[in-house]
Amino acid sequence: MLNLPNIAIADYPGVQKASLYGLVDLFALIPRLDPTITAPHVQIAMPEALPTTLATAVIFPASLDGSRGNPAHPMTDWLRQQHAQGAIACSVCAGAFWLGHAGLLAGRPVTTHWALEQDFRARFPDADLQAEHILIDDHDVITAGGLMAWVDLGLHLTGLWYGGEMVSQLARHLLVDPAGREQRNYSSFRPLRDHGDAAILIAQRYIDQQFQDILTVSDLAAQAGVPLRSFNRRFQKATRHSPAAYLQALRVEKARGALERGNKSVAQIAWAVGYRDIPAFGRAFRSVTGLTPGAYRARFRTGSPL
Repeated sequence: MLNLPNIAIADYPGVQKASLYGLVDLFALIPRLDPTITAPHVQIAMPEALPTTLATAVIFPASLDGSRGNPAHPMTDWLRQQHAQGAIACSVCAGAFWLGHAGLLAGRPVTTHWALEQDFRARFPDADLQAEHILIDDHDVITAGGLMAWVDLGLHLTGLWYGGEMVSQLARHLLVDPAGREQRNYSSFRPLRDHGDAAILIAQRYIDQQFQDILTVSDLAAQAGVPLRSFNRRFQKATRHSPAAYLQALRVEKARGALERGNKSVAQIAWAVGYRDIPAFGRAFRSVTGLTPGAYRARFRTGSPL
């Protein structure tokens, strides 16, 4: 863990209190189970008292009364601002509608409760809804499915920040079975976004959106508005990766998700994430994961082939 997580959980109108306070309690258990670990900082965000500090993650829990969010609500704009500054946008069940209203889901793989599928597709046709999955981690947007999927989200975030051993301890303490949940790989690519360099964050977001294209350092420097001679240094300092290593890691991360959740061929996935040389994709994938794409799919695939 590089930085102590700062988590903001939205107490929006109609929020499911069990989801809201369940997440608060889950994160509070971490230092109780291991006193050597510092607890994440968790704050409840209310419409009349929205945190102004940057959150590592913003979570919109489930709803019990059918609330679907509101594009004009102050919390929507607050979420958009937090995400633009580097926060991970997270949701449980109907909380995904808030992420959609904030404009964060176009082209993104996302999940929500199966009963909300028709409404969600109608409101956000540009999102790649995959309601059969209980949790989808798409880098800086993480969505979980049903009303009780706050447990899955909490365990998943715990794994990202504190590692698999803490997930196992939490699961045992809570008497939940982590098997089959999407806590499969805690060494996934998770670059720093709260580094405070706004220009480099622009470059990161450009890579996030255009990772499948041919990108050069000159392209990224131009997007960031930073002189080429200083861009590499600033990018490395902010993200702890070179631009080339960052792009490769992101492409492999996207490929992982496709291998876990879909049935496209390895060649199709390689092309979709920006590789035109299939053997080169295989070498890059194995250098990051230690597995071939085929072996990774066999080990980590969720559900049945479509």
